[in-house]
Amino acid sequence: MAALKAAIFVLKIVYLVSLRNYIFSFTIKIFNMKNCLFTLLSILFFGLVNAQTYQPSSANLKSRTDFQDRKFGMFIHWGASSVLGDGEWVMENKGINKDDYKKLLKVFNPVDFDAAKWVSTAKNAGMKYIVFITRHHDGFSNWDTKFSDWKITNTHYKQDPLKQLAAECKKQGIQLGLYYSTLDWSREDYPFTTGRTGQKSGRTSKGDYASYLKFMKNQLTELLTNYGPISCIWFDGHWDQTNVEGSADRTSRIDWKYDEIYGLIHKLQPATMIGNNHHMDPIKGEDFQMFEQDLPGNNSAGLNFQSASVLPLESCVTMNDSWGFRITDHKYKTFNEVIRTLVGAAGRNSNLLLNVGPMPNGEIQKEFRDTLAAVGNWTKQYGHTIYGTRGGPMKPEKWGVTTQDDKYVYLHLFEKPENGIVIVPGKYNAVQLTALNKNQSISFELVQAGIKINLNNIELSGPDTILKIVKLN
Repeated sequence: MAALKAAIFVLKIVYLVSLRNYIFSFTIKIFNMKNCLFTLLSILFFGLVNAQTYQPSSANLKSRTDFQDRKFGMFIHWGASSVLGDGEWVMENKGINKDDYKKLLKVFNPVDFDAAKWVSTAKNAGMKYIVFITRHHDGFSNWDTKFSDWKITNTHYKQDPLKQLAAECKKQGIQLGLYYSTLDWSREDYPFTTGRTGQKSGRTSKGDYASYLKFMKNQLTELLTNYGPISCIWFDGHWDQTNVEGSADRTSRIDWKYDEIYGLIHKLQPATMIGNNHHMDPIKGEDFQMFEQDLPGNNSAGLNFQSASVLPLESCVTMNDSWGFRITDHKYKTFNEVIRTLVGAAGRNSNLLLNVGPMPNGEIQKEFRDTLAAVGNWTKQYGHTIYGTRGGPMKPEKWGVTTQDDKYVYLHLFEKPENGIVIVPGKYNAVQLTALNKNQSISFELVQAGIKINLNNIELSGPDTILKIVKLN
């Protein structure tokens, strides 16, 4: 009996030791698995962070703030295409062969181009910067480039309008940005066989992106070396190598080598901001985000499925239905429409880049000039409610938006809200609410959520009735 008890005791000891060893071994395995998982996740995380790392310079960060403060700019679509009077896409839309299209070199002669008038028109409208088309999709270069014969200085005009424009912008205190197309309908080395456009221009090669990349870098180096400080490079054409906007997969069919392109720009001029009209979320190395023919958050044009990012924002919008000169396009935006678009952009924390398409003789047409003059009268009186501001405490509504600076919130009313009552979130001075357009009494009260304003008896005037609300220090 004693021997049996001793045997049972020994078996228990063996079992417990085995169990302990098993538990210890299992624990080590779990620990190792966790370590492996942690290591894997760390690699993925830090790899992703590294892949997305772009550290803008202090000069670039200042440019971003200054850009947001300016709020209002002029986009200028112009070039050899204006001769045909059918918009800047006429080569593609009409299926014109590149050799036929280049006959415009002998026809385009903008003898009435006057950089001082262009810049004055923008400045008097309250615009703080200009973005000029240096090269659109037809490949025509609007400056004296050494890397292409398809350029404005080979026309009868012979002069370099960009040189004149840069000098005049400097003289009048207007910032200059440059649009540059990454897409080309005329060059043989652009990889057009994988593109969505440019299939009808008569090219026979299959493209050579290494050659085309070198060409673009050479031209960009010229632009950033010979024309003084450039506020931004405004790229367009990426979408040519993707599926259509709204597709689940918008992956580019070519590697654009943006790390090389963007790196070159930031090296040559660290303060220069880069934006790319690819209709997607920003790519590493970009400094602002644009929205085409829509305000951020809207998608009436069917191009803007992307969300607004934390980068500075810009909406580019035409003054009629065309970017380049189209002689039959008379659908001009009214003064009221332009002001509400400008204010609507500011209320969404965005700039407005308003387009003009000068005529082939170099003049900005009268319809644009007249509207811009009226806009200038408004900005002289009420520009302080948008310049230097950021989006206000209320989300944009159909009836209006808010903007704000350190001291004030500006409530911009396009129409009365449905129930006539607005609550603006925040903390405000109990006795200071002013209508800027017209001296009138406004009923309001402070509530826990902010300031409650009764607009039922207010008289709206002009395109935008503005209430100034004093913040509580």
